[in-house]
Amino acid sequence: MKRILALAAVIALAGCGVDAASSAATAAALKKQEIEQGKKTMQHAQQKIDAAVQQMQESSKAAEQQ
Repeated sequence: MKRILALAAVIALAGCGVDAASSAATAAALKKQEIEQGKKTMQHAQQKIDAAVQQMQESSKAAEQQ
């Protein structure tokens, strides 16, 4: 009887470990997606900044020529 209870306790504790590992893997996958989205947002913002700087430079050159 003691062996059965011990085995049941081991199985229950092992199940908790699997659940925790699964949750950690899911959280890591979500964090990876979040980081990738952040990189895309940063690249898009950098492109907008570069375009604005180029436009300002062109406007400055046009004003100097007049």
